[in-house]
Amino acid sequence: MKESQREQIRSNAKYLREVRPIDPDEIHEYVEGQPHPAAVKQVLREEGFDLGLVEREDGTFEPIPDEPVAAPFRGVEAFPADYSMALEELLVAEYGAGWPDGETGDAIRERIRDLKTDYLWQNDVEYDHETALAYALYHLPDYYATVQYVLSVLVEDGLLPRTLRVLDVGAGVGGPALGLSDLLPEDALVEYHAVEPSSATDVLDAMLAETGPNFRTTIHETTAEAFEPSGEYDLVLFANVLSELDDPAAVVERYRDSVADDGSVVAIAPADRNTAINLREVERRVEDGLGVYAPAVRLWPGDQPADEGWSFDVQPDIDVPVFQRRLDEGATAPDHDPGEFVSVDIQYAYSILRPDEKRRVDFTPDISQWAKMENMENHVSNRIDVAAIKLSHDLTDDEDANPLYKIGDGSEQVAHYAVQTRESALNSDLETADYGDLLLCENILALWNDDEEAYNLVVDGETVIDRVPAGG
Repeated sequence: MKESQREQIRSNAKYLREVRPIDPDEIHEYVEGQPHPAAVKQVLREEGFDLGLVEREDGTFEPIPDEPVAAPFRGVEAFPADYSMALEELLVAEYGAGWPDGETGDAIRERIRDLKTDYLWQNDVEYDHETALAYALYHLPDYYATVQYVLSVLVEDGLLPRTLRVLDVGAGVGGPALGLSDLLPEDALVEYHAVEPSSATDVLDAMLAETGPNFRTTIHETTAEAFEPSGEYDLVLFANVLSELDDPAAVVERYRDSVADDGSVVAIAPADRNTAINLREVERRVEDGLGVYAPAVRLWPGDQPADEGWSFDVQPDIDVPVFQRRLDEGATAPDHDPGEFVSVDIQYAYSILRPDEKRRVDFTPDISQWAKMENMENHVSNRIDVAAIKLSHDLTDDEDANPLYKIGDGSEQVAHYAVQTRESALNSDLETADYGDLLLCENILALWNDDEEAYNLVVDGETVIDRVPAGG
């Protein structure tokens, strides 16, 4: 199509957007040569981001609302059937209809075992097509759910625009992309760029094909270190990739100037010890120019924690996808542990960083009222008042043990835990507060735990705890 025709389409769209939904069947009559309506529709799709137009189900276009995304999020119960079918089509194309059975099923299960071992020992993983399929079988559903829980924080706080430019660094097989697509409302328009150097792009491309017309996708088959960003992005996403990079902090810093002033860098990692701690180390190394928005807010400006930082959130399990059930039930090895090839528990570490240095918990303690964790050694055996962020769910496995929660204020040099020895109406907020909420703790007893080399802040019948919801 000639540039003059494209300009006429843009001009008509700019005029009609103020009057009524834009119909390609109508516009084509006002363009020289009267190009086919399908060609007009394609131009409107390509220009939609700049024109602020979103495509409707009936094929017409309308302006995108100026308000940020405000879609309600009620959690994730299951991996959608459409995506499951798309993955199974890839498996059938590679292995045949009986892919979970016999030698092919055994080979897939062995690849998944190898992947789990490599991640446990932090070995490098080479992704050929079959490894990417195995990875998708095991991780596509939980990564799909996880990214929605993390990004819902930004949605809840009104920090995701409806016209959203996204850079997904290390996009893998597409779990985060699908989750983002389903989290957003129909009147949002996304320009999504995936950076992925491996053969996972074969799977990624097939999964992205399942997203809607307002989720515009581009795959860049190159490494995170080599990709050259173009323009600014509202969201730069590092989902389950930092632990695979040689120098993850340097990569995050490399993309810092590509984040819009009111945009966000979001890093996600599995909840296991190595990857979760690695994420916190990266977070601390890139703070110069990227403030921590959530969850490990620095309540004391200018301070930075120095504990090991193993902190993660937990959400309800999702339903077991049919393809995982089939793979697990097809295992015949005598050492097979039922559920070995099912991954539906949603546990993850995350960090949201912003150039504008906003904090989800906008509270700065007064040193005359609140004890600072950096100085906790001065308060051992005393009852004190502490302002802290809740950084875990109950960490005890024994139902008879006292509930234990990791907490922090951004100044802690070693780990701090709140130990609830006696629950009361005055301190029940410790249990009911969400991960990332602010806890105002009065009359809490500070003790040193020699065995754990950590501080235990004892919550008993004399302790009062008030929860201040994050983002509230």
